[in-house]
Amino acid sequence: MGRSSRACSVLGSALLLLLLSLGSAAAQKGSTWKTLSGKAPAIIAKGGFSGLFPDSSDSAYMFVASVSSPDTALWCDVRLTKDGAGICLPSISMDNCTTIADVFPQGKKTYNVNGVSTTGWFSVDYKSTDLQKVFLKQPVLSRTPAYDGTLPLVPVEVVLGQYKAPSVWLNVQQDGFYNQFNLSMRSYIASTSKKFIIDYISSPEVKFLTSISARVAKNTKLVFRFLDESSIEPSTNQTYGSMLKNLTFVKTFASGILVPKSYVWPVSSDNYLLPYTSVVDDAHKAGLEIYASDFANDFTISYNYSYDPLAEYLSFVDNGAFSVDGVLTDFPITPSEAIGCFSNLNNSKIDHAKPLVISHNGASGDYPDCTDQAYEKAVTDGADVIDCPVQVTKDGVPICMSSIDLMDVTNVATSQFASQATTISDLKAGAGVFSFNLTWDDITKNLKPMISNPMSTYRLLRNPRNKNAGSFMRLSDFLAFAKGKDLSGVMISVEHAAFMAENLGFGVVDAVIKALDDSGYSKQTAQKVMIQSTNSSVLVKFKQETKYNLVYMIEEDVRDAAPSSLADIKKFADAVSVTTTSVLPTSHHYLINQTSNLVQSLKSAGLPVYVYVLMNEFVSQPNDFFADATSQINTYVQLAKVDGVITDFPGTAHRYKLSTCVGKNSPDFMQPVQPGGLLSTIAPAAQPPVAAPMPLLTESDVAEPPLPPVSNTTTASSPSHAALRMKFDVSTLIILLVLCASLLI
Repeated sequence: MGRSSRACSVLGSALLLLLLSLGSAAAQKGSTWKTLSGKAPAIIAKGGFSGLFPDSSDSAYMFVASVSSPDTALWCDVRLTKDGAGICLPSISMDNCTTIADVFPQGKKTYNVNGVSTTGWFSVDYKSTDLQKVFLKQPVLSRTPAYDGTLPLVPVEVVLGQYKAPSVWLNVQQDGFYNQFNLSMRSYIASTSKKFIIDYISSPEVKFLTSISARVAKNTKLVFRFLDESSIEPSTNQTYGSMLKNLTFVKTFASGILVPKSYVWPVSSDNYLLPYTSVVDDAHKAGLEIYASDFANDFTISYNYSYDPLAEYLSFVDNGAFSVDGVLTDFPITPSEAIGCFSNLNNSKIDHAKPLVISHNGASGDYPDCTDQAYEKAVTDGADVIDCPVQVTKDGVPICMSSIDLMDVTNVATSQFASQATTISDLKAGAGVFSFNLTWDDITKNLKPMISNPMSTYRLLRNPRNKNAGSFMRLSDFLAFAKGKDLSGVMISVEHAAFMAENLGFGVVDAVIKALDDSGYSKQTAQKVMIQSTNSSVLVKFKQETKYNLVYMIEEDVRDAAPSSLADIKKFADAVSVTTTSVLPTSHHYLINQTSNLVQSLKSAGLPVYVYVLMNEFVSQPNDFFADATSQINTYVQLAKVDGVITDFPGTAHRYKLSTCVGKNSPDFMQPVQPGGLLSTIAPAAQPPVAAPMPLLTESDVAEPPLPPVSNTTTASSPSHAALRMKFDVSTLIILLVLCASLLI
């Protein structure tokens, strides 16, 4: 629809109705939203798709239409130049979001902005022609700088007239600041509204909104924007927190309010959700629409959401109690998914069957690996299969533990057993306290589980309140727990079998088979038993002695499998697990258009393919997925055609299977990502180096000698020091040398 005139042609109106019908058809299908109007919540793209491109850039605005709901509104923070032109910029201080400091290095000024002394570069000091030499940059330093200095500033009129957006939202702040320079924001907005349709105008200043109410179109929604509760509204000299208690007054000059999301769902000092407030209900009772701001997939969100931004949106629009009337976001794709595909699913009977959701150490994104609570959460979250990686204790008890080194998954490093740390090069580099160093009683009575934090380098920690929650589980406990649950199966992972046989005198394959027999799994068909290993020799032995489903895990990143290796795998495996990078190759956090035929080759050989390990933390994903775990899952399932996902967060993967938007008629925002597509938007000079092709999986990579017989000279309870080939690490050696030197002296 053209926006350069108030009049809409018949054709334009028809197209608009078509777009709206397409957008809403994917939404609630007859359900009633708890918004003020009863319609689906609005999605407002802050500065366009600013989670990826620089805020308010041409690329950010243009990208919205291709990956968001068709009724998504475009947001522009209006700033005025010295000659009264309007531009869109997220910050009044231009050096935060543009290259102006490089172009005009002497231009730094200090001004009073609403009573606050502010230093920087300001648009009021430059004519619009001067700013043609200035380019945008990403103001959020944690985001990619690949587009910095390549995109020009965008005039307000371009957003209103050229992007064909279904609606545009102009945000106006610091009106009084411009008056100091004989510039009138009120006059600019009034003049612009005569030329273009402005759907929303927001401001945190009462005086500005009241002054323009009679000078804009009647169908323009005026929205009062609340800032931090302790901040002072300049017109009334009241805090925004106190004004929140008088919404009937706000209703006299506005049709809606825009509040930080914390006004609706406050969080505690340690980042957990507190009870929601009454602000949505209060606003609706006053006849005000309420919009929530500050949504971004790559910002810190409450631990309650398990690093899943879609879950956060659902808590604001589909929680059973209330719904905000719209959300302001840097990543409009995710609320598009939430509102269009995942809302009102409580009574849904949809289940797309694929992908098979396999837990990775239980719901290890929320609780310590392989604990009872991790498994309980995995079952509650809808995992199809829960897993147990088997280790052995000193007294020969098979246990579920994600690492053979207790230092990785328990607090053993701060226990009385820390002195037992040794280096066993066959198992890992560096020292560890291994499961077979301690008895089952030693572990359960003295140690606590420790949650895994694979993204701790980025200061992204998992569920700190429950970092030591849960109880350890033996394999027998795990099987007893799983047997009565609504699961399609269990997966038991077996590693280090040769080491255990030779050096511990422990036959882990025999122990697993016995545990399955003892628990009755060998005599039932209700739950599939899956055995996973990176060692073909382990699976060969299981195939010789059982009829369980055998899964070969390929540890290496490979682009394809040679026919001879496929033939070999088929001899002992029923399915294959592969790394995420083997399926969709990456380089420097971008998907690359490098051919990987691995999944196709495996499936052509009749082998289902499971991809591992999926995580919700956005830093674990290529930029192409827009910091959205659902987008990642969708691409692996719809584009790569994997049969299952192995994930730390089974709840996110299970919810995907309930989507109302999977299939041939999926909306644009639910289309899979195309490898290399995002990379092509970056200037060649800024692109990462070309990645070397991944290797081919060959028969020699797969073939292994048979497992050695279980040694009779050692037992799990008394491993031979010679057999273990223990080696001191460097620090231990240094300590011994120092001791020897002191004795010589």
